[in-house]
Amino acid sequence: MKTSALKYFRWISYLEGASFLFLLCIAMPLKYIGDRPEAVTVTGGIHGLLFSLYLIGIVLMAILFRWKPLRIVGAVIAAFLPLGPFVFERRLKAGA
Repeated sequence: MKTSALKYFRWISYLEGASFLFLLCIAMPLKYIGDRPEAVTVTGGIHGLLFSLYLIGIVLMAILFRWKPLRIVGAVIAAFLPLGPFVFERRLKAGA
C-alpha cells in the first residue's frame, strides 16, 4: 500500500506542478494577450482537480508515512509555488 501511495503521490505532484506551470505560462498569457479566456477556463478546471488530488495525496502520505507537521506544511506551501511540487517531490525522494 505504501509503495502504491508513494507512486500515486509522485504522479500527482508532477501533474499538479505541470498544470500550474501551464496555467501560468501559457493559459494566462493566452487569456490576457491573445484574448482567449477559454484557455484559463479549461486549464484552471484541470489544475483545480489536480490540486485537490495533490492535497488528498498529502493527507494520505502524512497518515501512511507519519509525516511531521513541518513536512505537511512544506508540501502544502509547495503547491502554491511555481516548481514547488517538483522541488518537494525531489526532496521527498532524497529522503530529506
